[in-house]
Amino acid sequence: MRKTKLPVMKDQKDYKILIADDEPDILEFVTYNLIKEGYQVSTARNGMEAVEKAKEVQPHLILLDIMMPELDGVEVCRELRSQPEFEHTIIAFLTARSEDYSQIVGFEVGGDDYITKPIRPRVLISRIAALLRRYNNSPQEEGDQIRVADLVIDKERVLVIRGEEEIALAKKEFELLCLLASKPGKVFAREEIFKNVWGNDVIVGNRTIDVHIRKIREKIGEYYIKTIKGIGYKFEF
Repeated sequence: MRKTKLPVMKDQKDYKILIADDEPDILEFVTYNLIKEGYQVSTARNGMEAVEKAKEVQPHLILLDIMMPELDGVEVCRELRSQPEFEHTIIAFLTARSEDYSQIVGFEVGGDDYITKPIRPRVLISRIAALLRRYNNSPQEEGDQIRVADLVIDKERVLVIRGEEEIALAKKEFELLCLLASKPGKVFAREEIFKNVWGNDVIVGNRTIDVHIRKIREKIGEYYIKTIKGIGYKFEF
């Protein structure tokens, strides 16, 4: 496995942000506040334009409205996540739709965060800054090892190493931890976890994920994995 490492950004002017929204007032409002903070900002007024602009600009972070013409935000996210160059791009939904169903769908297609409108400028700036810190804190892969937080996840030996301690996990526990740790801070919906760890053809009980999470916490510690009520789990440190 080749070593993968994202370039570390120094300050806001190094970050490129793409905003996609079909409401001109929202575009103007968000663009003004982000430029004021020093970010490089590009905009798109519909889903198709968002995909094209993302390929052109290669942004570090994309803010997507869900309800857009041509392609909606969910379709844009799904399209971008299917392409390797957007594997590490942070994608957040900025939308007036606050129902649980929309949030779950957003996370299932690969969204990293879900921000509901209306939102105050300082709160939005704070959320974006937190998301971009995740970009610099992405796990580093060296050979068959993933280093994230104070853990070393050794894929070849199916071991987790914390300091001098070697922690053995069961196969599915290990696969579940690898998935969550692959994107620290990202919320993985339950359906996405089932698909990636157990596969679509395997039937497991509704409590299967919860039981595995509990066992992982018992072995590596309570504070690495956070429960997002009604949606799923995320690795956080």
